[in-house]
Amino acid sequence: MLVSGLELWQWVNQAKAQALASDIPQAEIDWLLQELAGLDKLALRLESFKDLPKIELKLSLSELAQLWQRRLQERVPVQYLTGVAHWRHFSLKVTPAVLIPRPETELLIDLAVEAVKSYGVNPKSHWVDLGTGSGAIAIGLASALTNARVYAVDCSSEALAVARLNAENLGFASRVNFYQGLWWEPLAFLKGRVRGMVSNPPYIPSSTVLTLEPEVLKHEPHLALDGGFDGLDCIRHLVETGPDYLESGGVWLVEMMAGQAEAVADMLQSHGSYGKVEIFSDLAGIDRFALAYRL
Repeated sequence: MLVSGLELWQWVNQAKAQALASDIPQAEIDWLLQELAGLDKLALRLESFKDLPKIELKLSLSELAQLWQRRLQERVPVQYLTGVAHWRHFSLKVTPAVLIPRPETELLIDLAVEAVKSYGVNPKSHWVDLGTGSGAIAIGLASALTNARVYAVDCSSEALAVARLNAENLGFASRVNFYQGLWWEPLAFLKGRVRGMVSNPPYIPSSTVLTLEPEVLKHEPHLALDGGFDGLDCIRHLVETGPDYLESGGVWLVEMMAGQAEAVADMLQSHGSYGKVEIFSDLAGIDRFALAYRL
């Protein structure tokens, strides 16, 4: 659909005023236009697109306005509106069947790479992403550990369909194997042979889920959020089952919620199968990741 730069600029100004009134970051309008109008950040910041005689939109201006109203009124996250989330250097397809990958989760890949470097973990090995969702972590691992074979598991067939599509679109279909099931269950054939397990499991206490912002509470899959009474049900399960699958020296690495680090470190240390337990913070300084090695 063709629209003049001036028409689009007028809509942008109106949308910015609405964003301000609804307490939504104005930057989200830019994200929307980068995806739907192919405009770059500079053109948006300088508003130079205003002078263009024609801009090609992926939908009509009235459809764009309707989409924006869903953001304002229904609090639908902008990533679901465009169907795209940017994570590391990837553009990932996302739908309400998967959690929108967060910037802090990107650090899981860096920690995995660092573990390979620091402790001589063989990169030509089996790595597992449990609860893969959009496939972000599995694809990140395949990209960073170029010799590794990656196995991605999710209990949701809808999530796996999205993850498979992302792997295909980004050229990793031959390096990432997808399995439907609960945690390790579909990977019995890998017992004792896994070099690294990475997971961003549900870790929010059930009572806290109901207090989350509407963008998350109303639109993101609760299956990927709710970690049970204390938020640690899934992490507890991964601590218990990890030693059956990890080879000696294998990496156990998870993301967790603020305030859970001490409990997770205690779990790992008291289990008796793990050593070198470490806690790492995210870019905001919150203790966010737990890493340990199979003895």
